[in-house]
Amino acid sequence: MVRSMTGFGRAEGSIGRKTFLIDIKSLNGKQFDLQVRLPALLKPQEFEIRRMLSEGLVRGSVECMISLKETGEAKPFTINTELAKAYHQPLAELASSLQLPTDDLLGILVKMPEVIVPSSDTLGGADWNAFQELLSEAIQSLNAHRENEGAMLQADLLQRIERIETLQQDIRTLEPKRKQKIREGLIKLLDEEVGKEKYDANRMEQELIYYIEKIDISEEQTRLANHCQYFRSLFTETDPSKGKKLSFVLQEIGREINTTGAKAYDAEIQRCVVEMKDELEKAKEQILNLL
Repeated sequence: MVRSMTGFGRAEGSIGRKTFLIDIKSLNGKQFDLQVRLPALLKPQEFEIRRMLSEGLVRGSVECMISLKETGEAKPFTINTELAKAYHQPLAELASSLQLPTDDLLGILVKMPEVIVPSSDTLGGADWNAFQELLSEAIQSLNAHRENEGAMLQADLLQRIERIETLQQDIRTLEPKRKQKIREGLIKLLDEEVGKEKYDANRMEQELIYYIEKIDISEEQTRLANHCQYFRSLFTETDPSKGKKLSFVLQEIGREINTTGAKAYDAEIQRCVVEMKDELEKAKEQILNLL
């Protein structure tokens, strides 16, 4: 199982006389970057909400918006009546002395400092437990979306690795011919430039063996096959957060492909290496989307 870092989750539910709507959006990110917008009612629980989102989503650039619909007897704010009265008397006297109308005096009063204050209600006890369940539902919804996208990414990545393995088989087929062409090419060059009778054939054979061993790519091909196999096996692990590990394996695959290309000295093998690199770069782009 593997998950994408991108996804969207939503949950809506009523708790007491309040209705909550939770929207969570996740995009790619190297670490866990969270932005939360909460109603004042939930400010005391902000730390716990952030903890639940961090543990549930692990990684990515996450934006969580929680909105509240007040119903029934719920009060989103309170009015400080005594303070309003204290403001009213001097304002009314001032309006009278200036012979100004007092029709809009209420509108002025409600704008005065501390006359209208946010409700001091908090969510606690059974209501808080119910909200945690609602938040968990939204997180699960987002993770389900992530898993759907992750399945598509997995199929694409395995297709890239399969193509690399196919090209590797082509290289193994070309490898014996490559060594023979290198041997024949060096002997022909010596015969033309030095003359066959002017060099020791036995010494020449020893030097050829040494040179061909230096450009041997069998070890690189063995390691490349092992890395590809390990890459496949990672998808069978239960931990859904494996993007970084898969990225590290791709780096090792790239190292073996590059070394193969540096040692190749063969046009056909170089063509296979170029195609391998193309598939590898596409895989690296997709890995960036994985959790």
